[in-house]
Amino acid sequence: MLYATGDQWVLGYLGRALSLEMTAVQQYATQAKLVSVWGLTEDASKLQEESLEEMGHVERIISRMLALEAAPNASVLRPVKLGRSLRELLLADAELEKDLVELYSQAAHHCARNGDHDNRRFFNDLLMEEQAHDAALTEWLKKLESSETS
Repeated sequence: MLYATGDQWVLGYLGRALSLEMTAVQQYATQAKLVSVWGLTEDASKLQEESLEEMGHVERIISRMLALEAAPNASVLRPVKLGRSLRELLLADAELEKDLVELYSQAAHHCARNGDHDNRRFFNDLLMEEQAHDAALTEWLKKLESSETS
């Protein structure tokens, strides 16, 4: 049994992050399969890549939790959001990415206020990666919408 030695707020942020990242893995992987069924192989491949990137975040969070002697536990996974079009799927993904950005922003600020530079850097790195995911989704949506109106 592991007994957490870190800041309880940091451990709380890590627990919520693990739940959200596992949700993202599940959502992107499911959407990739659905989009593949629709015959959109390039889009399915992109969604599968997103799933793998989010799994990398899961592994980093688990490692961080173990380093802080906390037992990783994704306690609340959100239901997968599906839709009837690629656009609907991407809008659901953008919503999830925004939640991750907000969480990592709050966590990094908490750590900065408390002088916890290692965890601030950890959360800030994830924040920057999720901001990049959010920006990429925004661009993907713009391309999709412009091709639909053409």
